[in-house]
Formats: sequence, C-alpha cells, structure tokens
Amino acid sequence: MKGILSRDFLALILSVAVVGLGLGATLPLTALALTQAGYGTDIVGLMTAVQAGGGLVVAPFASRLAGRFGARGTIVATVIVAALATIAMQLTMNLWLWAALRLLFGAALMLLFTIGEAWVTQLADDATRGRVVALYATNFTLFQMTGPVLVSVIAGWQAARFAVCGAIFLLALPALASIRGTPHALASGEGPHGDWRTVLPRMPALVIGTGFFALFDTLALSLMPLFAMSHGIGEDIGVLFASAILFGDTTMQFPIGWLADRIGRARVHAGAGVVVLALLPFLPWAVAYPWICWPLLFVIGAAAGSVYTLSIVACGERFRGPSLVSATAIVGASWSVASFGGPIVAGTLMRSVGADALIGVLVAAAAAFLLAAWWEARRPATSLSG
Repeated sequence: MKGILSRDFLALILSVAVVGLGLGATLPLTALALTQAGYGTDIVGLMTAVQAGGGLVVAPFASRLAGRFGARGTIVATVIVAALATIAMQLTMNLWLWAALRLLFGAALMLLFTIGEAWVTQLADDATRGRVVALYATNFTLFQMTGPVLVSVIAGWQAARFAVCGAIFLLALPALASIRGTPHALASGEGPHGDWRTVLPRMPALVIGTGFFALFDTLALSLMPLFAMSHGIGEDIGVLFASAILFGDTTMQFPIGWLADRIGRARVHAGAGVVVLALLPFLPWAVAYPWICWPLLFVIGAAAGSVYTLSIVACGERFRGPSLVSATAIVGASWSVASFGGPIVAGTLMRSVGADALIGVLVAAAAAFLLAAWWEARRPATSLSG
C-alpha cells in the first residue's frame, strides 16, 4: 500500500503542478489581452472575480461529486473542462462569453484543488505534515511561477496564445491516468460529511488566512503586472513581478514547512503574516530600485505562500475523515469569496484612486489574518481541536 500511495502522491502533485502552469499563464494573459483591447483595471478585476465566482458556486458540492464519481474521475473531468474553456477564449473577444468561460474554468479548478488538497493532507502524519503539504504547494507554485514567463514569450501570438495555454492543462492527463488509489475521506461509503457549522468555528484563522492568500495570489497574477506598469515598468518586465513573488513562494515553502514541524505551526503561521504586513507598504517605493524590489517581492511571496500552506497543514492536524472534507471545502469557499470580491474592489480602487491601492487592499487582508490568528490563540485549545 505504501508504494501505491507514494506513486499516487507523485502522480497527483505532478498533475496539479501542470495545472498550476496553465493557471499561472491564463490569469496574466487574460489581464494583458483585456488591457490591449482597451479595457481598464476594473474590467480586468471583474473578469478575475467571475472566475472565482465559479469556484464559489461549486465548492459546497465538492465532496458529494467526489463521492459519486470518484476523486480521480472528478479531477480528470475538471482538467478537461479547464482546457476547453481556455481554448475557447481564443475564438472570441466577447466579454459575456469570456465571463461564462471564466466561470466554468473557476468551477473546474475549485473542484480539482479541493479534492487534491484533502487527498494530500491524508497522506501525511502529524510529524511530517508541514513538509508533505509544503512539497505539494512547492511543486504547484513552481509551475505556476513559470506561467507569467510563458506569457512574456507568447503574448504576441495573437492567433494561438489562449490555445497554447489550454493545451497545457491536457498534459496533466497522463499522470492522472496512472493513479490507482482512492483517498479514504472521499470514499462514497464513508457516511455523512462533517457539518460545516461544527467545523467552521474551529478554523477562523485558517479561513481568513486562506482568503488572504487567495486574494494575494489572484491579484499578483492579474493586477500586479498593471501595478508595475503604472510605475513605468515595461509590460515584458511587469509580468515578471508575479514570477518573482511566486519564486519566493516556491523555494521557501519546504524550509518553512520544516520549521513549522520543528517549532510549531501556529508560531510560524503568525510570523509569516507579520512579515507580509511589515514589508508590503515598502513595495511602491521599492519599484524604483530593482536591487531592492526583486528581493522584496521574493520575501513577500515566501511569507504570503506560507500563510496558505500552514492553513492547509492545520486542517490536517485538526480534522479527520468527513470533517476534513468539510474543512477543505470551507477553505475552498474562502478562496473563492476572496478571489471573487478582491479583484473587483482592487480593480475599481486602482482605477479611481491609483495603482498603489492594490497594496492597500493586500495590507488590509494581511491585517485581518493576524487579527484572526491573535483571536484564535486566545481561545482554549479544546475549542479548536475538540
């Protein structure tokens, strides 16, 4: 069984990583295409929010769909849907059709990540969970990080750029085909799933931490390049701001996961939030100094990514079986809510107040996470894990 689980784990993280490449390319490419067509940051933010809305709609049904169709079968279907929705964007520039395609795309990815993350957290024990989840997150982000780099190469391929991004998703199918095991908590015969009303009060900082990183990740890929361009950075370099952030996220998740396993998740979790909150306000000033800007983006990306990774680790620590499925679905819903509302707010503020409003939105989200972590730390441990 151990060999099967190891093979399935490697296949799972490889397939999700390939999806990360497609996602990392599709978001900035959509923003770039809309900007080139003459639309402002408010439309870019709205289109990004529509994608998150698809995830929000489907999140409550994730465990039910996985139980009925199987985890692997559901993930395969989501990959195909994401690929076709992206390829179809090559055929039209109609905003209403694009909105429908992004809604479908968001629903597919939400299912994939909800099921994948519940699966991964079950493959680790308490002593190694930080490192196992970090390995999963690192592989995903490593591929996602190369998405903006790919966009900088194919941005001028007007006749094929979305088709190329869509085809990338299909590269995940061979790895998914090799998976043979089934995650226990998603098995159809497992019984009733944990009631979200019981699970939710036990994870306030995890919900807000996930929401913070969802906002951070979505805005970094969709609006951060526009923030850079507003400060006089060319679009070819601007799209690499997201890659620098994701590079920090990618390279530091395993060391931070190891640190959390050694000195405690809650302490490292809150510390990552403090780093983000302290450094983000310097970014508008640092843009003018590349030798400061690039390392700053790296450190902010590492700390922000850790907020999310350690939220997933905590889900695995606190919940088991049906409750874990519900907790993962709640995390997915939090991701969708933040990704839906955040780009609308940030895009509108950037258009009316200025590009630096993007930083203000992220600072407010980081502060909300730290407030939730402080409140959670004051509660008795039994109210969180009992």
